[in-house]
Amino acid sequence: MLPGPNCPLCPRLVAFREANREREPDWHNAPVPTFGPMDARLLVVGLAPGMRGANRTGRPFTGDGAGNLLYPALLATGFARGSYEARPDDGLELRDCRITNGVRCVPPENKPTTAEIRTCNGFLAEEIAALPRLGAILALGGIAHGAVLTALGQRKSAFAFGHGALHALPGGLLLADSYHCSRLNTNTGRLTEAMFLAVLEELRAALGLSARSR
Repeated sequence: MLPGPNCPLCPRLVAFREANREREPDWHNAPVPTFGPMDARLLVVGLAPGMRGANRTGRPFTGDGAGNLLYPALLATGFARGSYEARPDDGLELRDCRITNGVRCVPPENKPTTAEIRTCNGFLAEEIAALPRLGAILALGGIAHGAVLTALGQRKSAFAFGHGALHALPGGLLLADSYHCSRLNTNTGRLTEAMFLAVLEELRAALGLSARSR
């Protein structure tokens, strides 16, 4: 489910990884592993690790602006417990939730190419298939939405991306959409905390999970 630390599949990402290792030898600088329990009911899928976030810390959305919305929202809706302190040893635990990315390595300018998304898609497909209790997937942004559909062998044209959309997929999985919780989207007001919490609350109800608790 995870490419090795020296995965050779995407030449541009390999070159970027090596340059980052020389420049910041104490950073993670490798494919970022999934975070959360294998019995999760919800899988959150982002686009790719952030340069100074997951690529530095080794945990998805940890240490960047997107994590400042994602993790407090998961705590508020009962999908996490503990406290988020923007570092992988902060003791935060996910509950009924697991987090990954469509592309496992940080791309230059945070923009993976279509070929890189396609090359890494097999790892996402393996991730989804390996979760025995998975009931729903939350795609953060249109590219993650497309990557999930590809991993599941579904036509993108059959399930249009839209913030707050909840798609019933063949086989019983639910696919929920949200604008990405990036700093750009939150700073411009395209995505607010209330909008994001509403998506998570709807997912909790759709999964039939008990009332949230810290």
